[in-house]
Amino acid sequence: MSAEVQATAPARKQGRNKWRALRILARNTQGIIGLVLVLIVLVTAISAPYLGLPSPTRQSLLETFVPPMWADGGSAKHVLGTDHLGRDVLSRIVWGTRISIFVALGAAVAAALFGVVMGVVAGYYGGRVDTLIMRVVDVQLAFPLLLLSLAVIAVLGPSLTNLIIVMAITSWVTYARLIRGISLSLRQREFVQASIALGAGDIRVLFRHMLPNVFPTIVAVFTFEVARNLLIEAALSFLGLGVPPPTPTWGRMLADGRNYMLIAQWVITFPGLAIMTTVLGINMLGDAIRDIVDVKLKA
Repeated sequence: MSAEVQATAPARKQGRNKWRALRILARNTQGIIGLVLVLIVLVTAISAPYLGLPSPTRQSLLETFVPPMWADGGSAKHVLGTDHLGRDVLSRIVWGTRISIFVALGAAVAAALFGVVMGVVAGYYGGRVDTLIMRVVDVQLAFPLLLLSLAVIAVLGPSLTNLIIVMAITSWVTYARLIRGISLSLRQREFVQASIALGAGDIRVLFRHMLPNVFPTIVAVFTFEVARNLLIEAALSFLGLGVPPPTPTWGRMLADGRNYMLIAQWVITFPGLAIMTTVLGINMLGDAIRDIVDVKLKA
């Protein structure tokens, strides 16, 4: 086989691998359940403005602690009840979905873009470049994730943009460390060496051969990072360091309702269920994607 054929061999396999991946996912019950849960959350977030729900920030002191519609004293006007300020719980959960998902996805995308580039560069060039990048990664990993997030957000101040920046800063090392290891292996593969021998520049090798072959791993890590970001966002919002009020987020709802959990359990039960269901669905989907990636790597 010529060097040119070797250099393009991985590209020809992508079509077959794509259908194989879909077949593996279709046979994975856990993955299907996770996919359905994730789709429900995404559809909820996208359709929030069109559901005709009350404003999530509208207060009514005459309607405080209205129980869910199926409980005694409940009202069809407030399906999941109201909180201590008379705000509709369902509306706040639905609109909070948009904020929480936006923050989690935004931070995961930013971290992936920077972390993958750093990992590929470290693995491809090696030497001092690799040593420098990995020392930075090691130093950051020495600090607990939540503690580092608290420190950075305390300096920058709580806001939607700062929250995304903080979560991206604290999670890019996950991508960099993993992708660097894969890139070290790919650097020695025949199709990469053949491309270099044919005179391909570093940019072409990185984007034509390295990145496409680490992409499945990136997708698997990305799903787990989104789930982790959701938990971090909820924790920071619960501590008052997330998105400032009156913008509804799931973590903020837990913080607002913790003082009333004995007299109005629904104000923290439903936001907690939203967090649990979303994280569970993303992790189930992530496990299925990881199985697909493992099969692709073995192939």
